[in-house]
Amino acid sequence: MRTLISTAFISLDGVVEAPGGEPGYRNSGWTFKDVEFLPEAYEIKGREQEEAAALMMGRTSYEAFSPVWPDMEEFADYKVMPKYVVSTTLAEENLVSNWGETVILRSVDEVADLKETEGGPIIVHGSATLNQSLSDAGLIDRYHLLVFPLLLGAGKRLFSATDKDTQKLRLVEHEAYANGIQKNVFDVVR
Repeated sequence: MRTLISTAFISLDGVVEAPGGEPGYRNSGWTFKDVEFLPEAYEIKGREQEEAAALMMGRTSYEAFSPVWPDMEEFADYKVMPKYVVSTTLAEENLVSNWGETVILRSVDEVADLKETEGGPIIVHGSATLNQSLSDAGLIDRYHLLVFPLLLGAGKRLFSATDKDTQKLRLVEHEAYANGIQKNVFDVVR
């Protein structure tokens, strides 16, 4: 069974929207404009590329990443690994041709089937709506969270507001950095 890892830049109040500067959001770019950059706080991002065997995202994140990430040196490891886009609307002809193998999954059930196959970890970048669906379906096995010392108020949240049973997490790695960012790695307790 494959491990599904959700990775996110997240504000203290749970917002994950527009960390890198995506347009249309009041606090766009909050990860880099509002917090001092310390390279050591982002060490986990390089490790994720080394440890992941596949990349997963929702349609919106795919449409944001696919024009940019294939040519970015810092994301070179992702270029060669299989990619899975979970979308009910994305068409095959809308996939980019310079980013390697990409498969469209049409449902959370298809993600559950993928997890049952042989292979290494699958990492989920961005994709707030997808993360909520995967979490609510009990499919996420681990969270890699870089928590920023900011309260952003409005914005997309990593976790849904669904009324559900308590989900226990086990902290397996953590570190606090001088700029206030905290790295928290949690395994989902089953």
